[in-house]
Amino acid sequence: MKKILVTGGLGQIGTELSIELCKRYGNDNVLITDISDEIPQSLSNVAYQSLDVLDRASIENIIINFKPDAIFHMAAILSATGESDPVFCWNVNMNGTLNILDLSVKHKIEKIFLPSSIAVWGHGAPLINTPQESILKPTTMYGVTKVAGEVLSDYFFDKYKLDIRGIRYPGIISSETLPGGGTTDYAVEIFYEAVKYKKYTCFLNEDSTLPMMYMPDCIDATIGLMEANLERLKHHSDFNLSAMSFNPAELAVAIKKIIPEFIIEYKPDFRQEIANSWPRSIDDSAARREWDWSPKYDIDMMSENMIEKLTAKHNKGLI
Repeated sequence: MKKILVTGGLGQIGTELSIELCKRYGNDNVLITDISDEIPQSLSNVAYQSLDVLDRASIENIIINFKPDAIFHMAAILSATGESDPVFCWNVNMNGTLNILDLSVKHKIEKIFLPSSIAVWGHGAPLINTPQESILKPTTMYGVTKVAGEVLSDYFFDKYKLDIRGIRYPGIISSETLPGGGTTDYAVEIFYEAVKYKKYTCFLNEDSTLPMMYMPDCIDATIGLMEANLERLKHHSDFNLSAMSFNPAELAVAIKKIIPEFIIEYKPDFRQEIANSWPRSIDDSAARREWDWSPKYDIDMMSENMIEKLTAKHNKGLI
């Protein structure tokens, strides 16, 4: 990858991915786009342009002028937000993706990263150690768009030889950017509330075990897959990925090791039903075998790092 375009570059994953891409490839070789006009301080010295992924003409104009050879298409409406407006979720996630893929063929873009999610699973899939090849019958519009995105990617890969790669992300936990409307958001919110108020009210039940990952591992996995030798990859846009699985009660225990006075209570909402349809753990042996994926963080290491970073921000009045 020489010149990289990022859509959704101000999102939870997009922000830190953009920062790391600039470190590795140089600020001049990365262009960040998102629908917002407000740029966070962490990206203030990086090239940025406002972009609606539904605006095909604007996307094409950026491609023509910037001439990227790789695109990380991170723009999407997430699970919980998508359920409040399923039609909008479909429109952004599918038509935005189709714009990117079609224009990538037209302008001969070499590599595309198109993220998927654990939301692809639902009724009929094994919930424990969910295999790479399994039934995909999602229960949310977000999940429907992710399944469709995987199939669409295979179509473009086979028909146009477009090198599209993607990961089925688990819940992602970050100290830099607040989550954007996902069902696993509690695992980020809980740290902010623990640092600021020493208590948290969780929107999932205490025993709702879900696959999770700390952001540094997420970024390493994303860039690692894009840098992998294509000849080794039997899969492309649908890699299972996992680092750890835990429930809110187990996360609360990890936090209490550092903040003993922390208190958690549970008031499940509509997101509980979504969580119930998702896997408890994931078999990511294909990723480990095909491009040497290996996570670095477990629940305790992540909790220590999150609380250290958020405490420093809190002391400076930043959160």
